[in-house]
Amino acid sequence: MSTQLTVLALLAGLFTGALFRFLNVPIPAPPELPGIMGIVGIFLGYRVIEYFDVDVAVLLEALGI
Repeated sequence: MSTQLTVLALLAGLFTGALFRFLNVPIPAPPELPGIMGIVGIFLGYRVIEYFDVDVAVLLEALGI
């Protein structure tokens, strides 16, 4: 992952958030910490499955479906 790309994404997000606030438009993201942590959890779950290279068949078998 590129550090430059990550910094540019952060700057774009900061600019967009500031613009939303300036225009008094609600942000299209959860404004509370639990909602943000839910998004982080989704991302981490995705990365864990990707890391262990697990597909749907393995998950269904583990669940007994």
